[in-house]
Amino acid sequence: MQKIVITGASGFLGGRLLKHLTHRMMAQRVVGTGRRTERVAEFEREGCCYEAGDLLSVDFCETLLAEADTVVHCAALSAPWGKREEFVKANVVATKNLLKAAQKKGVKKFVFISTPSIYFNARHRFNVSESDPLPTRMVNEYALTKWEAEQEVLSQYSTCFQTIALRPRAIIGAEDTVIFPRLLRAYESGRLKIIGNGQNIVDLTTVRNVIEAVNCAFNAPAEAWGQAYNITNGEPVNLWEEINFLLKELGLTPVTKRIPLAIADAVARLMEVKAQLTRGTEPTLTRYGIGVLAKSLTMDISKAQTLLNYHPVQTTREGIIEFIEWYQTQQP
Repeated sequence: MQKIVITGASGFLGGRLLKHLTHRMMAQRVVGTGRRTERVAEFEREGCCYEAGDLLSVDFCETLLAEADTVVHCAALSAPWGKREEFVKANVVATKNLLKAAQKKGVKKFVFISTPSIYFNARHRFNVSESDPLPTRMVNEYALTKWEAEQEVLSQYSTCFQTIALRPRAIIGAEDTVIFPRLLRAYESGRLKIIGNGQNIVDLTTVRNVIEAVNCAFNAPAEAWGQAYNITNGEPVNLWEEINFLLKELGLTPVTKRIPLAIADAVARLMEVKAQLTRGTEPTLTRYGIGVLAKSLTMDISKAQTLLNYHPVQTTREGIIEFIEWYQTQQP
């Protein structure tokens, strides 16, 4: 029986992937891991195997990967703000530990969940491909350390140790605890406003489509390994139309108030400077956060379609509705 290990299983994507593969891949043993333990009971009810541990421990990585055939590395420190050393440990050192343990234990396939944050340059960008030039400076430590980790993963590729990187854009769907919940918290506090003209076009990715991409990676032909792939829903949408669709479906008043991009960006810069000088926590506004809400970013997924045979199985609206149905069950 082959063994598949999923890191970051206590998070959104990793948890959904753990449950999906546990239910679908009966011929294989699926094990999830993460540092947190609050989802253990949930995973037990689903029949999932979960082992808590720290990827910064070389011994734990080796024990975890004993008899493993495939690794899906979802674990990461994902935040727009923080100390570089924390991002290096979580995103680079942990990945290196996992790669060494995987090769030592004879793992054959290593799927790395990367990020398209590496493409962000504070400008509108359309149909970005994997071969397009990257910004000379990454937008934040998250993007930089994920890029460093991705390069480490792909550099380890060989015919005996097949590695691949997926770059899913803005993951949404049931169990999302980041994107839509953060927007809803901003809405409830009266802080959510349309930044700029509200016409920015973006790609989103439902978690179900990311899972589909992982399945495609498992079955990728030899020539597809050792490379990175953009993953999206394949249907660019107007971001604020989708946000207002979410609000309307939840019985909330759509957002109509606007703030000029220049003003929002200036405020974000001031907040960042203050946080740096005081070594404070993440500012309420960051330039990256402003850019995500105000700038267009769409990605070319033709490479994944051609080499991985990836084709989205869920639309953006279906993913939003999936989130809404789940979110409503979480409310008291």
